Amino acid sequence: RSVNIVAFGNERDGFSEDNQQPSLIWSYLGRSALISQIDSSLSASHVGNPVFTEYQACVFGNVRLVVHDCPVWDIFDSDWYTSCRLIGAADIIVIKYSVNDKTSFQELKDSYVPMVKKALNHCSAPVIISAIGARKNGVPCTCPLCTSDRRSCVTTSEGVQLAKDLGATYLELHTLNDFYIQKYFGGVLEYFMIQSLNQKSSEKMKKRKKMQKCHRVQPPQLEQPEKMPILKGEASHYNADLHNLLCCCQCADVAFYPEDLSRAVEAHKIILCSVSHLFMLLFGVRSPSDAHDASVVQLAQSLFAVEPGDPFPSSSCGVPPCVPPVRVVVKDSVFCSCLPDILHFIYSGAFQWERLEEDIKKKLKDPDKTEHVLEKVKCILKTPGKPNTVKDCKSHQIKRLCNTSLRLFFNTPVLADVIFKIQGATVPAHRAVLVARCEVMAAMFNGNYLEANSILVPVYGVSKDTFLSFLEYLYTDSCCPASILQAMSLLICAEMYQVMRLQHICELYIITQLQSMPSRELASTSLSIVSLLKKAKFHNSDCLSTWLLHFIATNYLIFSQKPEFQELSVEERNFVEMHRWPSNLYLKQLADYRNYIHSQKCHCTVM
Repeated sequence: RSVNIVAFGNERDGFSEDNQQPSLIWSYLGRSALISQIDSSLSASHVGNPVFTEYQACVFGNVRLVVHDCPVWDIFDSDWYTSCRLIGAADIIVIKYSVNDKTSFQELKDSYVPMVKKALNHCSAPVIISAIGARKNGVPCTCPLCTSDRRSCVTTSEGVQLAKDLGATYLELHTLNDFYIQKYFGGVLEYFMIQSLNQKSSEKMKKRKKMQKCHRVQPPQLEQPEKMPILKGEASHYNADLHNLLCCCQCADVAFYPEDLSRAVEAHKIILCSVSHLFMLLFGVRSPSDAHDASVVQLAQSLFAVEPGDPFPSSSCGVPPCVPPVRVVVKDSVFCSCLPDILHFIYSGAFQWERLEEDIKKKLKDPDKTEHVLEKVKCILKTPGKPNTVKDCKSHQIKRLCNTSLRLFFNTPVLADVIFKIQGATVPAHRAVLVARCEVMAAMFNGNYLEANSILVPVYGVSKDTFLSFLEYLYTDSCCPASILQAMSLLICAEMYQVMRLQHICELYIITQLQSMPSRELASTSLSIVSLLKKAKFHNSDCLSTWLLHFIATNYLIFSQKPEFQELSVEERNFVEMHRWPSNLYLKQLADYRNYIHSQKCHCTVM
């Protein structure tokens, strides 16, 4: 048997010259008639002082007493783990302070009492507050209303309030003599020691009785179910897809020329308009009257000129694929020479600003010209009516300001050059986005297929809502299925068009939703997990099908009672039976244990 006591705080005055004055804990251990065989050891030093002193002794004859005396509160700042461990293992906690050291008391109250409270949330040890010393400005006052010594000393009312905050017992020890140490402090401390020993004896007796009830036969141990396969997501390649579109120049519908028309740089209106209001004005997505910033209109007119005779600028809802790209003349020759680098910057996500600066510096080798071009780029990326937030921004800030999101053009006829016909409805889209984001559509629109020269493209085998969700992912690189069934439909569509990352996102969504479903809901749901398994296998979703088999095996007692369980193939049934949880062996052991308990005519506390 043992009792652990932890004492915090320094009972000596902050200005006292008597550093040899014995501590409260040492005085008690040395004077109490109940204490014997005292041994002490110091911990590692902390700023020249011991962090804590450990005393070991015997009390009440054969009870081991362990005391940790921590004179410095810094242990809570320097080693929170150790301080929490000391409090957690304590049977009694003593907090001591000098009534003549108001500064230390205030620091204790403001900084360390909240920490002690937090640590006490995990234990129920009694706390003793010991106010030590005689107030130096006169006879110690015990009146709670007295304020005569409030400025220099810690008043009784302040100590009592601290004890109330901690739910502690408050003691005032005016001097460390035999009366205050043995009868006053010692009496309270020994009372709590006896209470702690009684509580430990009671808990030990309860534990012994509990063990005696079933000491003959132990209930079978239910092992944890097998770990299900972990499905890892795939990193996004959204910006890389758009950058590859620029490199291959498929579906280009705009060509930039210098004033001498010597060479062309091809691009895509949908990408340019998604990042810049200036390009929206240039290609007729917005009219000059809609612009809130005249500087953007002026820059568009001074920097670019759309060749006359083209059907643009216009906001028509689609043009045949055979229409040649819009010819745009770049009036600024220096800017035009850097246009390929600027387009690479825009198509890569418009966030690698430092790289763009470096590329233009290497090409121009002229600081003034470099600054001139970069200012033009900043103005192109500027939001009308707002300050130029691109100026002096770093890469991560520009990414947030000018991300080439295509969400604005999703499911809208603006700049659309293809229309999908599905379930009697029409859905406008943009070939450039489809070709960049989906290899199947890239082959469909650029190969020897009927769709390559058609504006109206029929879609079969998928619902309109599912196809819209599919297109939304292509445009925005994100999807939010409303249900498990919708996620499965989207997975099937993603497999049909070979968009593997979307397929993995749908798999993760289905797994996450099923994992969060409580057993009661799983037993009553009309959702057929076996049907999901069949679809996953048919559409080559190997990760999901393997996970679903483990899921059925892990919830064997639920699924084995459902009619759909009979739809499993022989191979699937054998897998489920082999990996079922709980296992047949455990159920047999449990039945034998129940029979034994019944035969002994005793109540099983486990079951």
